[in-house]
Amino acid sequence: MQRIAVALVAIAALAGADTSTSPASGQADGEAAPIYGVKIPAGYRDWKLIAVNQLLIPGMADQLRAQLGNDIALKAIEEGKIPFPDGAIIVAIHWTRVPSASNNSALAGPFPGAQSFVVGSRANIQLMVKDSKKYAASGGWGFGDFTDGKPASAAMHETCFPCHAPAKDRDYVFAHYAP
Repeated sequence: MQRIAVALVAIAALAGADTSTSPASGQADGEAAPIYGVKIPAGYRDWKLIAVNQLLIPGMADQLRAQLGNDIALKAIEEGKIPFPDGAIIVAIHWTRVPSASNNSALAGPFPGAQSFVVGSRANIQLMVKDSKKYAASGGWGFGDFTDGKPASAAMHETCFPCHAPAKDRDYVFAHYAP
C-alpha cells in the first residue's frame, strides 16, 4: 500500500510539472540535433503517456522520466508491434528527482516512514524518430537530446545508438507500455 501511495504522488507530480524551461508545444522550427537532424516536434506535450520511470546512477543522475508517443508510436506500442513503423516518435522528458518535505509530512500520518519524491528542474528531453531508410545505420531511429531547447553536442549524440543497442530485441526502445 505504501508503494502505491508513493507511486501515485510521483505520477501526480509528473502531471503537474513545471514546463517553463522550453516551449510546451515544442519547436519544430528550432535547431536540429547534430548527426540525425532531429528537431523537437511541435505539440509533443499533448501526446499520450507511454510510461513513467526513474533513472538512478549514483553520483551522476537521479531522475524521474516520462515517455510520450505520437499516435503512430502509441498504436504500435499498444499492439506490441515490433519493429515500430516509420513515423513513430517517442519523446522522453527528464526531470531531477527531489524529495518533497510537504508530501512526506502529509504521508507520515497514514504511512509512517513514507518518502515522496517529485520532479525538480527539467534536465533535458530526448527523442527517437523512426525512419528505417534515413536512419538505417542506427537501427532505423534518429535521436535527439535537447536541454532548454538547444541540441546537445555531436559527441553526446554519438552515444545515443550505442546506448540503445542493448534494447535491440525491442526495436531499440527502452520504454515499457503502462496501460
